[in-house]
Amino acid sequence: MSLLFYSFFGLIGLLLILFVWLIRKPRWTAPSSAARGADDECECRHMAYLPQIRQAFSDSDFDFLAKNVSREVLRRIRLERRDVALAYLAALREDFQSLLRMARAIATLSPELDTVREFERIGLTIKFAWQYRMIRWKFLAGTAPLAQLHGLSDIVSGLSVRIEAALNELGERAALAAELASSMNRRGLGAG
Repeated sequence: MSLLFYSFFGLIGLLLILFVWLIRKPRWTAPSSAARGADDECECRHMAYLPQIRQAFSDSDFDFLAKNVSREVLRRIRLERRDVALAYLAALREDFQSLLRMARAIATLSPELDTVREFERIGLTIKFAWQYRMIRWKFLAGTAPLAQLHGLSDIVSGLSVRIEAALNELGERAALAAELASSMNRRGLGAG
């Protein structure tokens, strides 16, 4: 009985350690938006650069380079492209975290809005963190997991769309409340 008890709590502890490890920041990240001088709003910059990342890691691009440059230059290009992909991945993570902060702010402002619910947000965070780590390891190992990178980008884009819809609904509710308050004030002024 006690062995089963300790095994159960050991498994729970291991899962908690894995969760904390997945959501921690990596040692190297791209400069923050504050360091770049950008405002704190999420611009989802990752979408603008995904086609270039795909092109840089396409087989035809590597074949062309392999035919036209020396092995040393090709090796250096691969390392530089890997660094660019890792920077893109870090920017993607930054966009995701910014969107999560925005989702929390929306939930605080209007808890009745159907934005990303807390458990759903936790599940999405775990899914993103896991895929982020796997893709990062693959880039570090020298492979180019473009389909998985596209899927990770889709997670961020989907979250962005949902938050934009929640913001629109929040704006519509605020406009309706302002219109209602304005009409009540006009009625009150006309009666007096």
